Amino acid sequence: MVKRLFLNDKVILVLIILNSVLLFIGAYFTSPHDKYIFAIIDNSITTLFIFELFFKCQAYGFSTYFKSNWNKLDFVLVMLSLPALITFIFNVNLVDFSFFLVFRILRTFKTFRFLKFIPNIGELVAGVQRALKASVFVLLGFSIYIFMIGILSFYLFQNSSSEYFRNPMVALYSTFKIFTIEGWFEIPEQIIIGYSEIATFCTYLYFIFVVLTGGIFGLSIVNSIFVDSMVSDNNNELENKVDKLDSKLTELLTKIDKYETREDPRQR
Repeated sequence: MVKRLFLNDKVILVLIILNSVLLFIGAYFTSPHDKYIFAIIDNSITTLFIFELFFKCQAYGFSTYFKSNWNKLDFVLVMLSLPALITFIFNVNLVDFSFFLVFRILRTFKTFRFLKFIPNIGELVAGVQRALKASVFVLLGFSIYIFMIGILSFYLFQNSSSEYFRNPMVALYSTFKIFTIEGWFEIPEQIIIGYSEIATFCTYLYFIFVVLTGGIFGLSIVNSIFVDSMVSDNNNELENKVDKLDSKLTELLTKIDKYETREDPRQR
């Protein structure tokens, strides 16, 4: 009975959701007593994940269990949770193992196990992989363009009163922010303080050019290539089905034509 519970994906899904909720609300309870209660619950859930790992390895065998990439992910996450669990159970005070507590932050990655319950997640992951491979050079080119505009903007506006271009790194971040078209209009408004009318006009033209080339055309190209690559497998499948349908239709029309030829008395 207990073993069947740990082999039931729905039960494990409930544990994953519960663990995620606890990670969220636990940050709002800061008293030592509350932290201790949440630590008990959290480490209890970790123990249940260990039992899940044990029962699945026993039921499927190690070789079969580790054939699944999701099971490999489960195993890694459980192993990374062990230092915090051991520290909690044995209350280690003689030797400083506090650096192991950094692994507790990795508990958040257990939420990724939720992904395997999404229908057709395999096709979605494969689509993302195709899209990344197809758009890698476009992303590289776009990154180079951000770098060029960022450095150019730094040297153009480093002496202005704006904090957005006070050093090259901040200039690169500000350029990326402009490309996302998020509050880009605030940046030139801060730069033109103290500028002449001609300098203000040129500054506006410069940022209009940057927004058009990077924020609108640049991101649109990157997005279109990425999305097209993601759905390319579906398009290929649809094209194959259309080709098969066209072939069958041609074959059917040929048979009908031959039948009508035999039945037509004028052909005799």
